[in-house]
Amino acid sequence: MAKENWAFPVELRPKPEDWRFDLDRALDAVVQLRSLVPEDAFTAPLLGTERIGNGIVIRDDGLVLTIGYLITEASTIWMTTNRGVVVGGFPIAYDQATGFGLVQPLGKFGVTPLARGSASSVQVGGNVVVAGHGGRARALKATVFAKREFAGYWEYVLDEAMFTAPAHPQWGGAALIAPDGKLAGIGSLLVQEKIDAGTIQGNMIVPIDLLEPILEDLLATGKAARPPRPWLGMYTTDAGSRLIVAGLAPGGPAERAGIKVGDAILEVAGKKPSSLADLFRRIWRLGTSGVEVPLKTARNGTIAEVKVRSGDRSDFLKKPHLH
Repeated sequence: MAKENWAFPVELRPKPEDWRFDLDRALDAVVQLRSLVPEDAFTAPLLGTERIGNGIVIRDDGLVLTIGYLITEASTIWMTTNRGVVVGGFPIAYDQATGFGLVQPLGKFGVTPLARGSASSVQVGGNVVVAGHGGRARALKATVFAKREFAGYWEYVLDEAMFTAPAHPQWGGAALIAPDGKLAGIGSLLVQEKIDAGTIQGNMIVPIDLLEPILEDLLATGKAARPPRPWLGMYTTDAGSRLIVAGLAPGGPAERAGIKVGDAILEVAGKKPSSLADLFRRIWRLGTSGVEVPLKTARNGTIAEVKVRSGDRSDFLKKPHLH
């Protein structure tokens, strides 16, 4: 995590005169978000017990949109504006399919919310602003270098994510502001991409378009109105032409079924997955959480048939509560 007093060099920052919207007002909608998570939380070993990132005020009532891993199982949340106003928050929802998280502030920010736009307003090769908390000093003039599918080892797939460069060092929950001044996406990851003969660092951005169909359900019930996907707790990665288990959620369905780190996943329900995204989609097509997932695995040259009784990932997470 970068130091508190860091700033981008002036030449990397967006200049107000280069944009057709009020840059400073848009940047003021980005707040710093700090969360504390109990040491015995399911996600604590992987994500830590203190998480720091960003959130964006998206409604007049102060509702904050962020990336969900910052608030998963959080017992305490504090948010700080660019003007130093500190407000506590309550985690309303974490939608695992999109990765979005919502926080209700327990006080007034005194900032203008950032209007939600669409990823369609951002073109590959076009300039955008990627902004963390801290105003112009921590805002970055970036370029969208790709829009394409993304698959994450934690059983996560986006049909079309956005990728920006250069990389913002405090990417979690950062705002991607489109040329029209509206919020087009939320920062999720630091990525390394091979471009021609070299490698560049950038950020993976979750498109804002995924929020609108589920927002009212998240506000009303804390979850989207769709059946929970089958979850295996099997952290799989591409290794050349093979899909290899790189980690396992402790006590998760895959570990209980006898899957081991290093196992190769050859088939799902009798079909060979063509990619990491295809692996997850084949599992999800079998039904909802609780469905049995038949896998063919290879371990030290031995082929095995394994049946994994899937679970609901949210059942493993601590639920928020008001003090």
